[in-house]
Amino acid sequence: MPALRLGDTIPNFKANTTEGSIDLYSYQGKSWVIIFSHPADFTPVCTTELGRIAVHQEEFKKRNVKLLAHSCDKLNSHVDWVNDIKSYCKDIPGDFPYPIIADETRELAVKLDMIDQNNKDDEDRALTVRALYIIDPAHKLRLSMQYPASTGRSVDEMIRVIDSLQLVDKIPQIVTPANWVPGEKVMIVPTVSDAEADKLFPGGIDRVSMPSGLTYVRTTTKYM
Repeated sequence: MPALRLGDTIPNFKANTTEGSIDLYSYQGKSWVIIFSHPADFTPVCTTELGRIAVHQEEFKKRNVKLLAHSCDKLNSHVDWVNDIKSYCKDIPGDFPYPIIADETRELAVKLDMIDQNNKDDEDRALTVRALYIIDPAHKLRLSMQYPASTGRSVDEMIRVIDSLQLVDKIPQIVTPANWVPGEKVMIVPTVSDAEADKLFPGGIDRVSMPSGLTYVRTTTKYM
């Protein structure tokens, strides 16, 4: 399976999960979906990740995002592990809010390019990396992040990039700068002329002078 690239269509699949059998496209519906894998059940970093993501479930829901975890462990292992996660992260509201895929054969992990390259040919050691895929309602891969097993993901960053992706879908003439969060200034894409920019953003544009003499850094907070 070739590596997944941004803009690829994520293929549909069926899988057994802690919430029963699911079909990806049916589960997703008209929502965005985040698929995220973890190396193994009953491991400390993964426990913190799945717990914090569960705590932030309402933030994802506000953004029309569904969550789908993945592991190559067995289904009954997932069920027991969820009880541990809920015990450790006591601020998870209500029931555990998203399904965890059981991919014992690693078929889906291979299909979605989630296997650690160093051990990909070793069936006993072929663990999934911390892969994270953000998929839009058209089933297109919009963002891909991969972390090593030693490093836990930032839930705040997951939410931040969703906000950025959804904003630029609404306003394709803008992009979001480094460390951007909602409410802060955005940047106008260089392909938009100054005259067009003035019409699109009548609330005001800041143009930054550069030593090159090129005016390509244009920002605005008046975009909504």
